Amino acid sequence: MHRGGICLYNKEMHVHAHGHDHSAGHSHAHPKMASGVLAGAVAATTLLVVAELLGGYLGHSISLVSDALHNLSDIPTMLISWFALRWSVRPADHERTFGYQRAGVLAAFTNAILLIVVALVLFWEAIERFRHPVAVHESWMIGVSLLALAINGGITLGLIRSRRDINLRSLLLHNFGDAISNIGILAGAVAIRMTGAQWLDPAIGVAIAALVLWSTNGLLREAGNILLEGLPRGIHLESVARSILSIKGVQEVHDIHIWTIGTELLALSCHVRIPDMHMDESEKILKTIMERLDTDFHISHTTVQFERAGLPQDAGYHMPHPLQTSK
Repeated sequence: MHRGGICLYNKEMHVHAHGHDHSAGHSHAHPKMASGVLAGAVAATTLLVVAELLGGYLGHSISLVSDALHNLSDIPTMLISWFALRWSVRPADHERTFGYQRAGVLAAFTNAILLIVVALVLFWEAIERFRHPVAVHESWMIGVSLLALAINGGITLGLIRSRRDINLRSLLLHNFGDAISNIGILAGAVAIRMTGAQWLDPAIGVAIAALVLWSTNGLLREAGNILLEGLPRGIHLESVARSILSIKGVQEVHDIHIWTIGTELLALSCHVRIPDMHMDESEKILKTIMERLDTDFHISHTTVQFERAGLPQDAGYHMPHPLQTSK
């Protein structure tokens, strides 16, 4: 049974030839620099968690405690990302023929789930503080939030070069959100000192939790889409099929599937109908298809099957009817 695909064809289809080719443009970023940044980030975040918990306890600030719990969740996510970073560059073997490149995607998905749990805990703690208010010491909030801003800002700058990797981008977004939270706590502490509005402290805690959920949503959807082998972001199935169909000699494209193997490695498989011709001629068409996919869509791992037979009855359509074009 074929998986659901898209079918496009030209008129005057003839006989057949078979060709099967794999082309992988694998590129592995060296993990040493990112690993060093993650190691430093874990040490700095641990120091920050201790400082925020102490400041939250002494200053009676739920926003500092909320941010401390948020930053505490950073430590396992950083460790998960570090292990995934090391794991993802392992070579392919007889059991993992595509290698371990999805380790980073799995880490990003896991981290997103953990962040959702943290956000729910933060919401609960903030609601409890609304119900049972406690006077805060804004001087502790100001001092600790400045320290937290320096640490989270530094980690964000250290990870910005690795933003193309979904695994490290999850940490980048997380720490950028942390830095925004620190600015909010700092502003809230100044406002409390000036106005005495103690309700601002739990309100900031709610805002931090909402920010965590908001920043996690896109990451969870992207990682989940990759794990479910969905269409890569920015790729339109019909555009790819029409591009292949425009190549001279191609008369039909069907059962086309595109998915993400690793962060920067896209794969495609499809059936292409061509006229009966010498194998040398079919190899030229195959080369043109591969070059077109790599140049226009950055799809570097391709599997193309040439055939002369009509569309199989059990082939699933991506659209209700085939699309016809004329040359």
